Amino acid sequence: MKTDICAISNDKAAFGSIFTEVEKSAEYNRLSKKQTLQLRLLAEELVGMLPELLKVGSGEFWIENNKNDFELHASIKAERMSVYEKEDILSISKSGNNAAAKGIINKIRLVAEEMLDGYVETSSITGAGPYGFYDLGISAYNETWSNAWSLNSYKQGADSSNDAEAWDELEKSIIANLADDVIVGVIGKKVDIIIKKTFADTDETEGKA
Repeated sequence: MKTDICAISNDKAAFGSIFTEVEKSAEYNRLSKKQTLQLRLLAEELVGMLPELLKVGSGEFWIENNKNDFELHASIKAERMSVYEKEDILSISKSGNNAAAKGIINKIRLVAEEMLDGYVETSSITGAGPYGFYDLGISAYNETWSNAWSLNSYKQGADSSNDAEAWDELEKSIIANLADDVIVGVIGKKVDIIIKKTFADTDETEGKA
């Protein structure tokens, strides 16, 4: 099943349509109260990223599911930017100690911002140091995108490198604990963010909310 596609822009009032689709999808698929809350929390995490991303573009949101496998999609297309807008985005990655890189949700947003800005290959956030999270998350999801970053790949990289700080952030993150994966993929000037979540059978979870 695929919900209606919602046009999204940097008008925060439009974000209400996202939560409407969440409620409709949950009701149609007979999710439990707990599952509905989890789906909404994931949508809230996604919405928290959008205002910065939509400064340089517009996009669409929808939900797809195959039985208990759900995906929240946000697809954002970059538009022509002024020099000032471009400098504003790039300023995020100019300081190696920028607090914007703290927290999993901000890391995902930074990856999407850099992809939107067209600096995937030469981005200043790649490489070692405070922005090494970009390289840790580079994923093999290349059937659809020219480049992709995955939360699961980032987790595996953090595990293999024994990065205690990264795991501390992961353990405290709503999206890292609720989502089965988060994928950020780019092709041309379009960036896709997909949050994946598989729910247990509803009858196994009813009454546990």
